[in-house]
Amino acid sequence: MQWNWQQPDWPNFAWNAPHLAKAEQHFLRGSGVLVGVVKHLGPGDQEQLTIEAISTEAVTTSEIEGEMLDRASVQSSIRRQLGFATDKRRIGPAEQGIAEMMVDLYRNFAAPLSDETLFAWHRMITHGRRDLKDIGRYRTDPTPMQVVSGAIHSPEVHFEAPSSRDVPKQMARFIKWFNRTAPGGREPLPALTRAGLAHLYFVSVHPFEDGNGRIGRAIAEKALAQGMGQPTLTALAATILIRRKAYYAALEAANKSNEVTKWLSWFSAVTIEAQRRTIASVDFLIDKARLLDSLRGQLNERQEKAVLRMLREGPKGFEGGLSAGNYASITGASSATATRDLADMVTKGALVRHGERRHARYSLAIPERSVSPAMLDEDGEVNSL
Repeated sequence: MQWNWQQPDWPNFAWNAPHLAKAEQHFLRGSGVLVGVVKHLGPGDQEQLTIEAISTEAVTTSEIEGEMLDRASVQSSIRRQLGFATDKRRIGPAEQGIAEMMVDLYRNFAAPLSDETLFAWHRMITHGRRDLKDIGRYRTDPTPMQVVSGAIHSPEVHFEAPSSRDVPKQMARFIKWFNRTAPGGREPLPALTRAGLAHLYFVSVHPFEDGNGRIGRAIAEKALAQGMGQPTLTALAATILIRRKAYYAALEAANKSNEVTKWLSWFSAVTIEAQRRTIASVDFLIDKARLLDSLRGQLNERQEKAVLRMLREGPKGFEGGLSAGNYASITGASSATATRDLADMVTKGALVRHGERRHARYSLAIPERSVSPAMLDEDGEVNSL
């Protein structure tokens, strides 16, 4: 079998541009909507959105690779780097490193890509590692770099990357291509197309000993941000995590050919779904502000504590809804007081009740905004599954 980088047309990817045109337009419209709704947020909510978006991407891009991080520590590190008030918690090296990379991406999205940027990102995400030979530089081990699964005695090879001796040349060509296809470059590409190609191109070279997936997704985010002309808050990694199995399958299929329309269709749909998730998150912050304004001065201390606790759960709220028992645990109220408080909150429009008596559950009086998985149909239209 020949991998994509072994074929004579590498890295001259081919794709059906007309098929992707409607998706590109859809993404640009969504970008405009996102910019517009963010402007309606107050400074505090804008800060919260920035912290939540960056930390969610940091945690989920690591989880895709099987690394589970402490979200509170990641958020604390991000707040500290952005100059916001933070706690004094101790932050582990993995949390510190991924937070540093994501903040650098957020701040310097418009800068051209370079070896130095990639090396710095690699040092950040491998901070504290002692098991790697090559940190902050491209891999040098002559052993074939393979992506495998299955038993040791009978592994399945999903991909094999170019030899380490070829990596510097491959990466020099990749970096030139990335900067050349940027907005304002000599050969600019549409945002979704460029981001999808950049991610596939980078992970096909697999230039580092470890961390290629996280850096590859950061490069895709950089391409999207450059296409939008501002730091992107698109929940790309979070959405890929939900579709992780399909993500790896799509990458594996794309590694066998340099005709990549199917990959770009899949990537475009996932990115548009991610954009929808981000817009829903911003809408939630706006709805939250409206709800709190409408309730100002109407709730007692226990009720305020419960509402704020529910709001911290985000748009989905408590799984299964808030029960009287949950309310008592959060506030320290007795069973009778919890029942009275909850009934009062329903009357005042803070909560919506579902079910009766002991089966009663409560949700915040905020519209539920579900996000359906997206796909491109045969005509390139963006539909929901």
